[in-house]
Amino acid sequence: MPAGGFVVGDGQKAYPGKLTPFVLFTCVVAAMGGLIFGYDIGISGGVTSMPSFLRRFFPSVYRKQQEDATTNQYCQYDSPTLTLFTSSLYLAALISSLVASTVTRKFGRRLSMLFGGILFCAGALINGFAKHVWMLIVGRILLGFGIGFANQAVPLYLSEMAPYKYRGALNIGFQLSITIGILVAEVLNYFFAKIKGGWGWRLSLGGAVVPALIITIGSLVLPDTPNSMIERGHHEKAKTKLRRIRGVDDVSQEFDDLVAASKESQAIEHPWTNLLRRKYRPHLTMAIMIPFFQQLTGINVIMFYAPVLFNTIGFTTDASLMSAVVTGSVNVAATLVSIYGVDRWGRRFLFLEGGTQMLICQAVVAACIGAKFGVDGTPGELPKWYAIVVVTFICIYVAGFAWSWGPLGWLVPSEIFPLEIRSAAQSITVSVNMIFTFIIAQIFLTMLCHLKFGLFLVFAFFVVVMSIFVYIFLPETKGIPIEEMGQVWRSHWYWSRFVEDGEYGNGLEMGKSNNQGIKHV
Repeated sequence: MPAGGFVVGDGQKAYPGKLTPFVLFTCVVAAMGGLIFGYDIGISGGVTSMPSFLRRFFPSVYRKQQEDATTNQYCQYDSPTLTLFTSSLYLAALISSLVASTVTRKFGRRLSMLFGGILFCAGALINGFAKHVWMLIVGRILLGFGIGFANQAVPLYLSEMAPYKYRGALNIGFQLSITIGILVAEVLNYFFAKIKGGWGWRLSLGGAVVPALIITIGSLVLPDTPNSMIERGHHEKAKTKLRRIRGVDDVSQEFDDLVAASKESQAIEHPWTNLLRRKYRPHLTMAIMIPFFQQLTGINVIMFYAPVLFNTIGFTTDASLMSAVVTGSVNVAATLVSIYGVDRWGRRFLFLEGGTQMLICQAVVAACIGAKFGVDGTPGELPKWYAIVVVTFICIYVAGFAWSWGPLGWLVPSEIFPLEIRSAAQSITVSVNMIFTFIIAQIFLTMLCHLKFGLFLVFAFFVVVMSIFVYIFLPETKGIPIEEMGQVWRSHWYWSRFVEDGEYGNGLEMGKSNNQGIKHV
């Protein structure tokens, strides 16, 4: 192995190193931070379809659901208070992610993960013991604060710890944990809903303590990333840790590049305003557009309202919860496909294939629901074949999302930012994600009531738009070291006009001679 870094045939710099057991362990533990987000997504829709929960906290919804079998099925869950219960979490996550940026930058990624676990644990306890709606909402807000911290820190941690050749697969461990959290929550909902006495919802909500404790304890045993150590002035510790992470003795080239990146980072007094500089235009665009589009795929409609949605289209409560378990299982399996393929097939291929798959499925589901429910929302008796068709195409849709926009919506933003703007830019990514998750959660049930089956066509339209955006504007980032990412913008047909050679003055990025071999995408 030659000393330091070297340049491979396509003009990309490579660092020596391998996937060590130590890195694999730390990335798996850190990725568990996704469990709290996933568990919440899965649990929310489940408890809001439990009659005992609705009867206690949302009696108006319960009456519409139970007392009038002929009511418009599109509108039976339309309640401002119910949507506030679901969506308050995401507004809190938005606020906390902005605070988490400063904590992550000044005190390290681990501390943000620790805060996330503690806050989520507190929210879970309040929800589990809730007696009034206001307690539910306070608990949801604390859950949101925890998710904001965890979602800000975990993707950055994974991208910085992982060797660049395996960065995609290891970073998607975060999304895998989200999908596992969703599946576990949906399985628990199915069994807890059967508990006599109608108090199973307390176990569903209070059970969030378990994933919270996992990330809390995990953050105490994990090392901080070399990038973060250097950023806080601990150079010798960082070099020692980098040797252990990469599994080789000579890490001088990568270490020097990290130090150079840190010096440039420390020269930036105001990273938030620095984001507005012309040379960061592509980064800022992706930090906003990728999470914006991720939410407009309509996936959260399917995942955290899955039991409600299946109940709306005529399934019984038990059947709707079981159908949600099926979609959750597909979600986990398809995420494993993404882990296998992201560093082989590339980010762009998965984005575009997943988009095509989701578009076809949304059109079919809209047609199925529209044909059976019409515009008045009274389907009558639903045949078994109809239920099978709807669930099948929803599962194919979930698979398309789970190996494309699901994991890549977190991976790509976390790997493209230079160190000097990384924490601030990641906070923007999380904030935009939470803003639109909040908006969609707040208005979905009302939109379903008014747009009916046309709601799926609205999301299908956005899938077309986002696929075109990826095809035209997103360069391939597969196999590029995280501190060398500037080369993909300089070699892009459009973004090169914003990122000129020499803009990155820290010596990290490759010069013109090395960029000649990089393909335009």
